[in-house]
Amino acid sequence: MKAIWNDTVLAESNDTIVIEGNHYFPPSAVNMNYFKPSDTHTTCPWKGIASYYSVHVDGKNNYDAAWYYPDPKEKVMQIKGYIAFWRGVKVVD
Repeated sequence: MKAIWNDTVLAESNDTIVIEGNHYFPPSAVNMNYFKPSDTHTTCPWKGIASYYSVHVDGKNNYDAAWYYPDPKEKVMQIKGYIAFWRGVKVVD
């Protein structure tokens, strides 16, 4: 799987974890040069508190386009630190 935005591969892995239709990429598969931490947080009743990254590529910004669970609930502990995408980031096979 690849996560692509602004014609740039942000993440690539054969070991994503799919939950609710979203591919969560292992941190080692993500090019963190394109990411900046965001102050945004949301709460999922069964996964826990999500934190966000904004994506910056070639002078363009996609705010809060990636999220992760730094301390997920026990039921989804396998996605701890894994990163998922939305807001125009294409995840393709």
